Amino acid sequence: MQIYTILLVAWLVLPVAVMILFGFNDTHSKQNFQWEGFTLKWYARLFEKKDLTTALVNSLTIALLTTVLATVLGTLVGLALGRHRFRGQGVANLVMFAAISCPELVMGASLLSMFVALETPRGYLTILAAHVMFSVSFVAITVRARAVGLDPRIEEAAKDLGAGPLTTFRLVTLPMIMPGVVSGAMLAFALSVDDFVITNFTSGATQTFPLWVWSSTRTGTPPQVNVMGTLIFAVGVLLAAVNIAASRRRARHT
Repeated sequence: MQIYTILLVAWLVLPVAVMILFGFNDTHSKQNFQWEGFTLKWYARLFEKKDLTTALVNSLTIALLTTVLATVLGTLVGLALGRHRFRGQGVANLVMFAAISCPELVMGASLLSMFVALETPRGYLTILAAHVMFSVSFVAITVRARAVGLDPRIEEAAKDLGAGPLTTFRLVTLPMIMPGVVSGAMLAFALSVDDFVITNFTSGATQTFPLWVWSSTRTGTPPQVNVMGTLIFAVGVLLAAVNIAASRRRARHT
């Protein structure tokens, strides 16, 4: 069983390892598919291609804005679904799960139809709106799962001691649901930064990192793409490690 697990993990990690390796490839052609030697020059020339740098900046800024907006909205929706009973709650749950399970092709085509019908120019803002729309559901479901298990007596005790609604939320409720909020935020960022299908429908003339990489395959993908992918992967691993360490620290103090 351990051998199969190791083989499975190796199979999943192999594409990432190849990407990292070819970020050090001393290639002299447009195609970065054949190993020609080791070099660090592509890290020094990371921002040499201005259009690629612009695409990366677009991806990162859209992902950051999406994370902030989707986390705020998703947290509020998740709390409402997990802590309260109201008319239409079943429909709200259905919509949340439908947004998650809906194929990206269908969602992208629907958003394109909506923007065309509203005569909205497609570009940076339409990409941002689309990313927030599909990320909110993931954050809401994550926060909802955390909120369902909260003990309401803790909040009631805070109110009995004189804390107002905002103070109770800031000092009691939010710290208790914070693991779900952080997990949802990280998920929203990851979904946004590497989305291709929905972005392709809503981008117009704006290019993001995945769209630029796709278009570059026709003429040759430069090594800077591998370097940028490596750095994004490294930041993701670092954030995940910090989140795990923080969760373990909280578990030891509870």
